[in-house]
Amino acid sequence: MCQNFYWIGFEMDYKKIQKEIEDFVKERDWDQFHSPKNLAMALSVEASELVEIFQWQEKDDYKLQKFKEKTLSKSKDEVADIFYYLIRICNKMDIDLEKVFNEKMEKNKNKYPITKFKGQSTKYNDL
Repeated sequence: MCQNFYWIGFEMDYKKIQKEIEDFVKERDWDQFHSPKNLAMALSVEASELVEIFQWQEKDDYKLQKFKEKTLSKSKDEVADIFYYLIRICNKMDIDLEKVFNEKMEKNKNKYPITKFKGQSTKYNDL
């Protein structure tokens, strides 16, 4: 499994994050509640809470000053919750997140070749 994620100017220590989550769960004796089913349900709820932030906003409203600070603050919390549950699911099911991500990206590249899909939002089976 990957140890660090790298983006331009950004490094994330995946092992440290995993340990922090595992310690948090262990200290509260919550592992008993964290079946893959329950974690997937919790992940879905958190993703819905992220969607709810943008409900009834127009496409670019999140950029407007009256929405910007509140939208960003709420979005950060929900993204962190989503990340937390995703990591828990991977740990519980022994999923190598980096490996499965790379495998899925290869599938997506084959499913959505640049020559057919550049600038298009059409689903692969609707083209």
